[in-house]
Amino acid sequence: MQDKGKKIKVIVLGGPTGSGKSDLAVKLAEEIGGEIVNADSMQVYRRLDIGTAKPSAADLARVPHHLINILDPDEDFTASDFRREATAAIADIERRGKRAIVVGGTGLYIRALLYGLVDSPTGDPELRRQFDDVPGEELLRRLSLVDPETAARLHPNDRIRLIRALEVYTQTGRPVSAFRSEHAFSDVHYQALKMAIRVERQELYRRIDLRVEKMLEDGLVEEVRSLLAAGYGHELKALRSIGYKEITAYLAGEMTLDEAVTLIKRDTRRYAKRQMTWFGKENDIYWLEYPGSFATILGHVIEFLA
Repeated sequence: MQDKGKKIKVIVLGGPTGSGKSDLAVKLAEEIGGEIVNADSMQVYRRLDIGTAKPSAADLARVPHHLINILDPDEDFTASDFRREATAAIADIERRGKRAIVVGGTGLYIRALLYGLVDSPTGDPELRRQFDDVPGEELLRRLSLVDPETAARLHPNDRIRLIRALEVYTQTGRPVSAFRSEHAFSDVHYQALKMAIRVERQELYRRIDLRVEKMLEDGLVEEVRSLLAAGYGHELKALRSIGYKEITAYLAGEMTLDEAVTLIKRDTRRYAKRQMTWFGKENDIYWLEYPGSFATILGHVIEFLA
């Protein structure tokens, strides 16, 4: 293994949606000569701007951002793809004498980047299609029979991970938790300062509600309508994400706009809660209070880089 002193130093900033990660990252980048590497699984897609809360044009102009707007909505992007692209971006940033700041709420992406991926079988699209019409509750029930450890961590709405876990078991006869245990994410690739923003739950939920309302004001309905008009179907992973699936259902006449907005707020709050749980289980994470303690955060970052 590479000597720890020779590993690239990276700043990693996680936390739940609505916690202020993007704003903090831009400010830190300006102070330390940094560039931002996006670790949000939806911000990689072009044309999904409002519903993914992408950085504003002004912020994108202030600091270089990587892995934003790199795919069309109908393209797949896995944790393995992220690891490959982020690794290349960080190496390029380092060569130019800048500092990489990895920012996002997709905890699996961050874990894959820092510690590698479980060596489980590659995907089988034909096998996966067999699960397309199976309800989430039934997927979870089936998984609980063969891999209760993984099932206990998943929600019926998390179809992608449920299907992937069932796919691995069907291919190998072994639960994905066994592969995960063997790997243990133990191969450290970077010297990382891992930070996450902590926000009191009710305050976070208030911010989320305001953010959703702002998305509607900024034209979320029109954004989804234009995606559908361009031929991107509701079955795509990108359009099954929070915000897009509800507005798609509204445009299809399946619910009112008020009902869609209520669901977006509810599901975003639930997602933020899961993000807090994920980051709360990470080792060696430095919890931040922001924006109140920016000077302290900056001092911590400078000390780490020195």
